[in-house]
Amino acid sequence: MKYLIVGLGNPGAKYENTRHNIGFKVVESFAKEFEGKFALDKQAEIATVKFKGRTIILAKPTTFMNLSGKAVNYWMQQEKIPIENVLIITDDIALPFGTLRMRGKGSDGGHNGLKDIQATLNSAKYARLRFGVGSDFHKGRQVDYVLGEWTPEENEKMEERIKTSKEFIKGFTTIGLQRTMSNWNNK
Repeated sequence: MKYLIVGLGNPGAKYENTRHNIGFKVVESFAKEFEGKFALDKQAEIATVKFKGRTIILAKPTTFMNLSGKAVNYWMQQEKIPIENVLIITDDIALPFGTLRMRGKGSDGGHNGLKDIQATLNSAKYARLRFGVGSDFHKGRQVDYVLGEWTPEENEKMEERIKTSKEFIKGFTTIGLQRTMSNWNNK
């Protein structure tokens, strides 16, 4: 069984520690745990790891957030991975910092990366793990906030939240979406 786990973010050092790049951080940590190494490939940096008999392809799109759909679609086709085996990991300003919520479908919630994926795949029926980044910004300052760096308090809690995010990935690829949501949502 093959799975495509896509962490959303923007390529380049200037975005590395921003809230918008939490998807990259999660898949990087997952790859590291299983000694996977990312290499630049078509439209994404890719690492392939094995977990409990599954092949997990981890992707960090190089298309920038607003064109994430191109990379997701390319790697689904390239690896012949059905949409039900795709998980997108993204930041979410509608959730308090560190809140993790998995869903099997839904709206883009105003998130440009999800919006592009839905438009490209012509479907909103794909699994997504939303990582809450909070909404501590003034009206009209959303872009500055998501492209801003984590606070020291957030950084302190980050390792534990990323560790829990990896449990979602492990669950998704072994026990499936429904049981993973039951076991891990709001943990």
